[in-house]
Amino acid sequence: MSRSAHPAGPRHADVLPEGHYSAPAADLNVLDEKVWSRTVTRDADGALTVGGIAVARLAEEFGTPAYFLDESDFRARCRAWADAFGADADVFYAGKAFLSRAVVRWLKEEGLNLDVCSGGELTTALDAGMPAERIAFHGNNKTVAEIERAVEAGVGRIVLDSFQEIVRVAHVARRHGVRQRVQIRVTVGVEAHTHEFIATAHEDQKFGIALADGQAAEAVRRGLALDALELVGVHSHIGSQIFDMAGFEVSARRVVQLLAEIRDEHGVELPEIDLGGGLGIAYTSDDDPREPHEIAKALTDIVSRECEAAKLRTPRISVEPGRAIVGPTAFTLYEVGTIKPLEGLRTYVSVDGGMSDNIRTALYDAEYTVALVSRTSDAEPMLVRVVGKHCESGDIVVKDAFLPADLAPGDLIAVPATGAYCRSMASNYNHALRPPVVAVRDGEARVIVRRETEEDLLRLDVG
Repeated sequence: MSRSAHPAGPRHADVLPEGHYSAPAADLNVLDEKVWSRTVTRDADGALTVGGIAVARLAEEFGTPAYFLDESDFRARCRAWADAFGADADVFYAGKAFLSRAVVRWLKEEGLNLDVCSGGELTTALDAGMPAERIAFHGNNKTVAEIERAVEAGVGRIVLDSFQEIVRVAHVARRHGVRQRVQIRVTVGVEAHTHEFIATAHEDQKFGIALADGQAAEAVRRGLALDALELVGVHSHIGSQIFDMAGFEVSARRVVQLLAEIRDEHGVELPEIDLGGGLGIAYTSDDDPREPHEIAKALTDIVSRECEAAKLRTPRISVEPGRAIVGPTAFTLYEVGTIKPLEGLRTYVSVDGGMSDNIRTALYDAEYTVALVSRTSDAEPMLVRVVGKHCESGDIVVKDAFLPADLAPGDLIAVPATGAYCRSMASNYNHALRPPVVAVRDGEARVIVRRETEEDLLRLDVG
């Protein structure tokens, strides 16, 4: 069937079914700079390029589905965060967003620290040469073996998440004859997502030690009483995909109040405060994230103001951007397979990946956009739902978006802003092979995480 012959679903906005989607752009060939990495553009033939390489060449060399990571953009975002906060603060990249040995080396070279939350992430960080003192170790249930590895390596801080962990880390540190630097993660009763936050009664979660009922104050007492621990500060994380600073303001006020209470009770002014991460990125044209320098000014002003009111010295601030750095730097490239128009509803576009390479839509009801990238088209827009090849009706990559009505099998489409959590949360559901991560920079592309093979699957199956 020719590209122009295949039957399309609904095209015009005035006949579209109800749903959560934006009206089609005036020109589907124009890329929204907010959602693509900085070196992405279209070449003279209309094909998308990244780092100077056309997607057709990338697909031919590396196959689809695949994640393509703009290394220049990643490095630039690292530098922007480091410059925004300056030498008097610490920026820890949240490794859970996406971590590989290449990424660790980039972080080290660009001057960022690293936040890990598992033994595997810690091993990757150390193996790639990240100095242990620049690593923070998170997690709500660190095993004794993981704590042993962290203490032996000399990680810069361990973030304590429970009363049991205070004792556990102190015991390991004492056995190794070291005084381990630690922070206590405090649940401050604030939950923030995008432009909304809840300022009270949000202690019902697995992370942290609650501030409201005095548990955090008791955790501080126990931490200060143990010679094997050096309590250097408190940690707070309030949510994810945050654009509005209001939640941070409430959180900072409550954390600074705790610091003042610690000073009054113990005569100690803790030198550090970690405000966590969760800063948002643009997944669609409706998202409007702040620049790092705006975030840095807002957060430092908030903490300085609250400390001045409490007559405290301003502690050293730390932040933990993960998604905000790696999220916009990558896109996932797919090949179109089957196309199913549903009259009066939408057209289902199936690709050669799905929930095994991006579980976020199914898990979080996440919003993404999509573009035809192997060519341009003057065809009318049609409402599509991009779905995967897995045996789940919830196997949706992009819920509702617009693509040209002449879309055909074999076309390449790309979903931007997939650098964070997509490869990290990828799975082998239906025995799918997890895609590669390919770094692209200055006309060169190289695999930094290779594609899995069927031999990999069988190697693990020892039955």
